[in-house]
Amino acid sequence: MGETILEVKDLCKYYKTPKGLLHAVDKVSFSIERGKTLGVVGESGCGKSTLGRAVLRLIEPSSGQVLFEGKDITRMKPRELQTLRQRMQIIFQDPYSSLDPRKTVYQTIAEPIFLHKLYNKKEDVQSRVQELMERVGLAERLINAYPHELDGGRRQRIGIARVLALNPSFVVCDEPVSALDVSIQAQIINLLKTLQKEMQLTFIFITHDLSVVNHFSDEIAVMYLGRIVEKAPSEELFANPMHPYTKALLSAIPIPDLDHKTERIILKGEITSPINMKNECRFCKRCYAGKCQGKSEPVLDEVKPGHFVACHLCQP
Repeated sequence: MGETILEVKDLCKYYKTPKGLLHAVDKVSFSIERGKTLGVVGESGCGKSTLGRAVLRLIEPSSGQVLFEGKDITRMKPRELQTLRQRMQIIFQDPYSSLDPRKTVYQTIAEPIFLHKLYNKKEDVQSRVQELMERVGLAERLINAYPHELDGGRRQRIGIARVLALNPSFVVCDEPVSALDVSIQAQIINLLKTLQKEMQLTFIFITHDLSVVNHFSDEIAVMYLGRIVEKAPSEELFANPMHPYTKALLSAIPIPDLDHKTERIILKGEITSPINMKNECRFCKRCYAGKCQGKSEPVLDEVKPGHFVACHLCQP
């Protein structure tokens, strides 16, 4: 076992609505070892991005703990949290809207360096920006270019360079390749893997693309309506999925082989409302096994070494 860099305990994020309390993230717990990647997958609206932002306290959690290197960031004061921001960063989903259109590549990458006063001389900042551009594969000639002059892949590289400017140890990747072409996706994924090896980075990799998360992650957590319903090492999850929802997700992965026949699992039924949730299985209305009606909310149990499942069908 390696060193645990991040531990999340019963993290919740609720929103008040006219109809009641919306459970965006509901009692989520996990831990990540230094230098590893936890992939978080699930359909749109399951709470993946909210979880990533709550872990970084970009949005305030409703309850729970987030322990980063042993310190509970949910109790930190603003000044303490600002210092910690250097070691906890995020790569956003849309590489265009996450950049200021009025700032050049140089100004964008240099901004966090100036904010945290890492260098006193402009020459040192210039040198650092050029070094970061080279590291992420941006040509030096683009240093005075604006975001609208660049394609999506280059914009995302700017976002990655901006993250690296503060030498972080933990990064939340919020669907960083979903807005890019397939060929560019592969380049960005390979870049992130290279940076992880060189800098011993720890990632939470949020995505809805299971083929991408399988290639990139050491462990995978499957979310459904604000909760983790299954978590296991990447190879184990793909070889032996246990939760009905995970099985349905895996059956939807397209396989480029005309002779390969996969039995698609079509989920039917009504999606449970995330507002004022009852103490019942939140997947029961769509579960094709049909054996959980009327049962209470299943807990996330370890059914095999390292393999956790929240499902009544998998519990002894």
